[in-house]
Amino acid sequence: MIRPKLSLRRPLAVLGAALIGLTGVVAVATPASAHHTTITATADCDRLTGERVITWKVVNSEDNKDATLQKVTTEPDAPVNVPVEGAAPVALEGTVIAKSGSVTAVERVPGNTAKATLKVYAEWLVDGKKTASSTNDGEINLAADKACAPAPTCVDADKATYSHTFDGPKGTATVKLEGDKPLCGEGKQWFTLVSYFAPRPQFATPQYVYGTPDSDWIGGTQREITLNVEIPNCHTQVDLIWGDKEQVIDPLVEGGKRYDNKKLGSPGAPGNRSKGPQGWYNGGDKSCTTPATTFASKCDGSVAVSLTNDGKTSKYPVEFEVKGENGFTKKVSVEAGKADNSIVVPAADAGKIEVLVDGKVLDKGTYSWQRPEDCPLPAVTTKADCKNFTLTVTNPEGGLPVKATFTYESKTETRTVAAGGSETVTFKAGKAKSALVALPDLDLELEAVYAPKDCGGTGGGGPSLPVTGAAAGGIAAGAVALLIAGAVLFVIARRRRVTFTA
Repeated sequence: MIRPKLSLRRPLAVLGAALIGLTGVVAVATPASAHHTTITATADCDRLTGERVITWKVVNSEDNKDATLQKVTTEPDAPVNVPVEGAAPVALEGTVIAKSGSVTAVERVPGNTAKATLKVYAEWLVDGKKTASSTNDGEINLAADKACAPAPTCVDADKATYSHTFDGPKGTATVKLEGDKPLCGEGKQWFTLVSYFAPRPQFATPQYVYGTPDSDWIGGTQREITLNVEIPNCHTQVDLIWGDKEQVIDPLVEGGKRYDNKKLGSPGAPGNRSKGPQGWYNGGDKSCTTPATTFASKCDGSVAVSLTNDGKTSKYPVEFEVKGENGFTKKVSVEAGKADNSIVVPAADAGKIEVLVDGKVLDKGTYSWQRPEDCPLPAVTTKADCKNFTLTVTNPEGGLPVKATFTYESKTETRTVAAGGSETVTFKAGKAKSALVALPDLDLELEAVYAPKDCGGTGGGGPSLPVTGAAAGGIAAGAVALLIAGAVLFVIARRRRVTFTA
């Protein structure tokens, strides 16, 4: 028997349709006979593509016959496919629904679709012969939902927000793009960290950029950056600003430009588009200058002192005070970017030398005279005959006086040899075969062998340079040149006993 098609205008059907329209699910049963299919639907939004994804469910009404879906039509026209686990989906049309069974199929329609329908023509067979057929349709109302649109895959640079960290005393900062979307296209946002040296630990001018500002950008796959700058060892200001190095103000002067809300963490735009601590710092515990000193010992015992105020890292004058342990004192003011090489501490006033700024000794500002390696060493000459053994120490000009000790047998003579002068000691020839010349100021020791010629056949032969003993001190620069009977000896070893024949 063929039953009349149910009308949706009937009260119960109208109420059901209204509920389905609100929920996005519809079940339309319009059987033309006892054999029929029942169709329901749900819908989701694919934010990646902006499409509506409709899942249709078609139910076979018969519990003793399979239904074959011979024809399927949709509005809007789009493929309707049955998912198959582990394989490609198959078309809903031609699908067989088992007794009392159902099939689920998926249709994708544009995101602005207001209504979608599915119509199926099904046949029921017994022993290969058609016993019944029915055309049924289902409908889903999508108008109750907002239109489905693709979710944004990126964020415009002028709308992006960030978060940041900031450590002013260490000169470090990080900036990170918020959310999970990159900046659109080739958009980039620059950020810069800059440090200054300043006249006070609170905001004051003038301020001058210290070192090189660090600048980097966020864009593309680069979502986070780290910035680092050097911090002067003095009063300073550090700023984390919105923009590249072109935004850096140098110098910061009274009545001049300011960063204002360009500093990240500011209350206004653009700095307030990054969440985090205030991106600025003022501090430091001493005057912001860069004084330095170097020392150079001279052979005469004096010390040359060089004072510098590096203009690359300082814009303020520095007053130096140079003090010698033995009473020397002098104050010199050096402008930024300048140096003063005029100070020489005399040997008599030197001792320990200190260079002070603001009453504090500079780093590497303490020095004591050290003999330069290129200072000429004293020379020793010898002369021997059958009655006397004579030794002479000659001290070059431009040096310091040296103490010389001459020892032969049990006799010792001590002399102080002035710079540019010489001292001679003559010993009466005895049985000892050598004499010792010690220069304790230079930590040097020399042994001369007494071997005169033609003394009744007891003398030695020609000159020789035997060296005995081991070094008792460090090695000094120089050369050894020995000439017997008027020769000059240049000593190379500190506390090295050099034995020579006279």
